Amino acid sequence: MTDTNNNEATADEIVERNFADRTPEDQEAFLTQTWCNACQAVDLGMVEPKEYELNGVIIVEGKCAKCGEVSLTEVADESTDGEWEDER
Repeated sequence: MTDTNNNEATADEIVERNFADRTPEDQEAFLTQTWCNACQAVDLGMVEPKEYELNGVIIVEGKCAKCGEVSLTEVADESTDGEWEDER
């Protein structure tokens, strides 16, 4: 028999976060320092931001200010910010 009352988080569980809790400087950086895969261009801007955690990774998701396609930014962990895998 399968236990259907499993309270453990699934691997793909999204945990909502509040983008507005970030400092105004951080918000501005996330909304302006962007990359759009559809436009293939940098710093076009992001609108309608929402923040969440997925599988331990914090993500800011919004829409490209130019074309409206989804734009995702993975938030770097401050403890490893600027450190590349091959530099360890």
